[in-house]
Amino acid sequence: MKFIPAQIIYFVRNRTTKRNFKLLLKFLLALAAIVIIYSVLFHFIMVLEDKEFSWVTGFYWTLTVMSTLGFGDITFASDLGKVFSMVVLLSGIIFLLVMLPFTFIQFFYAPWLEAQAKARAPRELPENTSGHVILTNFDPITINLVEKLNQYNYKYAIIATDLHRALELYDLNYNVVLGDLGDPETYKRLRIQNAALVVANNDDMMNTNIAFTIREISEKVPIITNADADDSIDILQLAGSTHVFQFMKMLGKSLARRTLGASMGANVIGRFEQLLIAEAPAMRTPLEGKTLIESNLREKTGLTVVGIWERGVFEIPRPQTRINSSTVLLLAGSAEQLNKYDEIFCVYRIYHTANTPVLILGGGRVGRAAAEALEARQVAYQVVEKNPKFIEKNEKYIQGDAADINTLIKAGIREAPSVIITTHSDAINIYLSIYCRRLRPDIQIVSRANLDRNISKLHRAGADLVMSYASMGAGIVVNLLKPNEVLMFQEGLNIFRAVVHSSLVGKSLAGNRIRELTGCSVIAINREGELNIGPDPSIPLRVNDELILIGTADAEKLFFESYNRN
Repeated sequence: MKFIPAQIIYFVRNRTTKRNFKLLLKFLLALAAIVIIYSVLFHFIMVLEDKEFSWVTGFYWTLTVMSTLGFGDITFASDLGKVFSMVVLLSGIIFLLVMLPFTFIQFFYAPWLEAQAKARAPRELPENTSGHVILTNFDPITINLVEKLNQYNYKYAIIATDLHRALELYDLNYNVVLGDLGDPETYKRLRIQNAALVVANNDDMMNTNIAFTIREISEKVPIITNADADDSIDILQLAGSTHVFQFMKMLGKSLARRTLGASMGANVIGRFEQLLIAEAPAMRTPLEGKTLIESNLREKTGLTVVGIWERGVFEIPRPQTRINSSTVLLLAGSAEQLNKYDEIFCVYRIYHTANTPVLILGGGRVGRAAAEALEARQVAYQVVEKNPKFIEKNEKYIQGDAADINTLIKAGIREAPSVIITTHSDAINIYLSIYCRRLRPDIQIVSRANLDRNISKLHRAGADLVMSYASMGAGIVVNLLKPNEVLMFQEGLNIFRAVVHSSLVGKSLAGNRIRELTGCSVIAINREGELNIGPDPSIPLRVNDELILIGTADAEKLFFESYNRN
């Protein structure tokens, strides 16, 4: 019932609807005129047959014959009357049974359904809306980002340009607004002046149009845009974009950094003030087969192992945790400590992997970016691509199907230390992970995932490391939205700040059992402006201390539920 006023307003104001009503009215008037003419002729013919009926009877007979009911209580005896009856019957079939239903549906019922749909699809946000994020496309990044915005209690609105798409998202409980991406009125209805951020993740042309349109209304709202082509970066910045990223290229470079051929040491994946967070694959290092306590890693380098990734599953490290070939260590410390780690533990890996080519399956944007990253590090590589238009004319590209054993052997699958799977289809990536693992049980497999729900599948298929395109893009947006408050990684891991809760004051880190109770690890303590990285567990916490913690999104949520967010 709440949509009826909106529907009536739509009918009254819409020009197309007004025109439809006029056409429908003209048809009904023409139909009424035909009924009147037939009724008058009915009386004249009946008089010729020496019969008299009332005018009401004339209308009654005309309508029953035109509608093909034909009760037979009133009939003509003459041939003229019978011919007239057939004419009325045939015209009734055409006008009442054929034209009237289609005319009614086209000019009344269909517009009414459209009005109902448009009334359901929101077209603007409340006037008092502020601090919200505007999303201009519904894609894997948006799906992941919406989950994180809900986690941090941020309002958002997704712009849908198509009514049916808007209704689909609305029915899926997304906050959607129907509008035109190039119309300034759309952004005015979305309260752009009060927005915290706009994310434009469409093609380069549309992103330029979006940024330029928004800057007509607001000069201050931050705009994050994605660029597919290198040449588009300057154009997007000139159009008004605050931050321009190349998510596909960033993904390709990140995949390349994690391969054995390029990863000669710990890869820095985040910085939180002076604190550096790095990933270090344990494959083919002296750490393989040892427990954390046996590795003496902290004693030798000063680094803290704050987490362990085991085939996509994050684990809280314990002294007896065993380091396997598929283990990825998450290290926290200073730049000096990370350099010491590389000097002690990574010389063996350099010797065994530097001269063998890395295999890249897929020569699209992600694959080419991975190749560029390996080229910059002077690491040999081979790219396998099926589509001729993506083939570079040099010996490093091989045209063929990555699922063909002969193509893979030609590319060097027998000797490659690592294979990077970069296709845009998660189904194909899963297939290739299984295939490569079967061919080379000892090879390192690094794969791309478009949707987070397929990360675990890729790990089960044989991938050692999986990077999610959706998580990476969403993490970048959240990091810009909450600078110096949270650092989000594409693996679903967060670093965040929290003022010491009153219930924790006076007790040591070990005594508070934060890791055991919440799954979050304290990696640093900010006390009076000084950052203590890798604090001693016996240090008592004080009032106004600020904890720097690391944990999964679920662990972070549990922490703030256990110790009320300040």
